[in-house]
Amino acid sequence: MTGGTGYLGRAIVSALAHSGHRPIVFARHASAARLPSDAIDGDIRDRNAVGDAVSRVGAVCHIAALVSVWRHRPADFDDVNVRGLEVMLEACGRHRVGRVVYTSSFLALPPAGRKQPLEANDYQRTKVRARALATAAARQGMPITILYPGVIYGPGAMTEGNLVGRLVRDHLAGRLPGVVGSSHVWSYAHVDDVAAAHVRALELDARGEYMLGGENAPQMRIFEIIRELTGCPLPRRIPNAVATTGALIHEARARLTGMPPLLTRGVVKIFSHDWPLDSSASIDRLGYQITPLAQGLRALV
Repeated sequence: MTGGTGYLGRAIVSALAHSGHRPIVFARHASAARLPSDAIDGDIRDRNAVGDAVSRVGAVCHIAALVSVWRHRPADFDDVNVRGLEVMLEACGRHRVGRVVYTSSFLALPPAGRKQPLEANDYQRTKVRARALATAAARQGMPITILYPGVIYGPGAMTEGNLVGRLVRDHLAGRLPGVVGSSHVWSYAHVDDVAAAHVRALELDARGEYMLGGENAPQMRIFEIIRELTGCPLPRRIPNAVATTGALIHEARARLTGMPPLLTRGVVKIFSHDWPLDSSASIDRLGYQITPLAQGLRALV
């Protein structure tokens, strides 16, 4: 399993161990993560290291990705999200791995009302390219299952992969300036539900593509539930034009200082679309269960 030290990865490792499997985490600092797994320290871009790790296992779960809104060197996204997947697929084919699960992103899919995906920032651009690699491998006969989680949320570390957790934390602390695209619909998937689906995908020969969404709701619905739980008033709604101006300022500052911007034009563009997901195939085939958003947010708080 790659990416096992990240926000979602830790949940999957725990779910695999709880289900009686023996996860082997391959990551740059796997041995320091103290996970319920065996550990192999290595870089997903290292063909020799990946090939050696893959030669020892019966199945591969590849969730490693660079999840960020900005990097000073955009090619970092290509190195990890695209070439990292290329390296893994080549190793799986060479060692004839019998089951491969690849975790993509809902952002690799077209938003509602469009036939083509967006490429609003480098993360999204490279996840679109990686999806093309994975689907091509499937057409060539690789036993691969491609999963598309929605907006993952729940308890856990406040990493860039835990967007909702960070938004809620900042809102409760009075540090959230407001919400961009508050009326647009997203699909909120609880981290434990997504982790359980990965376990089932590894256990079953369920080749194909599966959406791992949750409740499809406007972004402001999160903060309405938080208000019910805590009494904290709703955040301000930030118009797109104002957000775009702010993003330009933050991007200029990032170019000068090298510090990541708090907001980018790509993020504003993504937040200007609806991203609902239909998880019915996952429910039917993987036994996917959806935690109600109010229940999941209560656990997060």
